[in-house]
Amino acid sequence: MAKQALIEQRPWLLASIAAATAYYFLRDNPVGEGTWGLALKGASVGLLALYALLRVPLGKHRADGLLLVTTLGLASAGDVAIELDFVVGGALFSAAHVVAVGLYLRNRHQRPSPTQKLAGATLLITTPLISFFLSGEVQIAVYAAFLGAMASAAWMSHYPRYRVGTGAVLFVVSDWLIFSRLGTYDLAPLPDVFIWPLYYVGQVMIATGIVQCLRGEQPVR
Repeated sequence: MAKQALIEQRPWLLASIAAATAYYFLRDNPVGEGTWGLALKGASVGLLALYALLRVPLGKHRADGLLLVTTLGLASAGDVAIELDFVVGGALFSAAHVVAVGLYLRNRHQRPSPTQKLAGATLLITTPLISFFLSGEVQIAVYAAFLGAMASAAWMSHYPRYRVGTGAVLFVVSDWLIFSRLGTYDLAPLPDVFIWPLYYVGQVMIATGIVQCLRGEQPVR
């Protein structure tokens, strides 16, 4: 019964999960190369954006819902573009982070705890520093400043830290694994195994956590 209800109420979320799973297992297979692989990769977060668009109620939360949908849409475009041009993909993800920061700043926690403030500051500062350490490239550190701002703002928002905040941190760790491929630190086989799962699970946690809050299904802090 619960499974049937999930299929009826959240079909686009299930479709997103199916696309992400298919991409993970087919990405190194001839079936997953080229157009099909790009389509599956883009659909994974793109369907999350559609899920958010259809699930966020109209009314006072409409602006927040549109910011979330825009963030996910830009990330989906970035997922595809980065396979074709690393710089263009990075620019799209940077734009997604800027929009996400706007969403989280609109929903700041009014009385953050000292540990929450410390975690937010740590994410903001260490994300670009570790990114530069792993990649050795200044432009990666510049991009990671946007990434760190997004994760810090997510952690400092009133959305559930152990859903939305943790999802943002998984996003950061996934990117760190990508950056490790550019530098002198060989973390194989960790990047091949974990980049996509960490990134996608992080996006799912962010999308579902925010949607549930906007729908009143999850209390905000």
